[in-house]
Amino acid sequence: MNNVDILGYVAGAITALTFLPQVLKTAKDKSAKDISLGMFLIAASNNTLWIIYGALLNNWVIILTNSVVLSMALIMIYFKIRYNDKVQNNNI
Repeated sequence: MNNVDILGYVAGAITALTFLPQVLKTAKDKSAKDISLGMFLIAASNNTLWIIYGALLNNWVIILTNSVVLSMALIMIYFKIRYNDKVQNNNI
């Protein structure tokens, strides 16, 4: 593994953690009231395309990084749907 590969894996690891603070905060607070569903839908679509692109290039940095970010985006979409219903039910 050369220095360029190492740089790619480090950058990928940091990128993969992009949504982690939001996922943890939303899970802790059990509230997604101020979360944009559209943003996470776009992110999930984007990451899916990057994974396909990475697979076509056989580039594991792209595949792994975007797989982790995609999983967090999907978790946030789940939280938004789950906790949004909870907020609406409490307001009735």
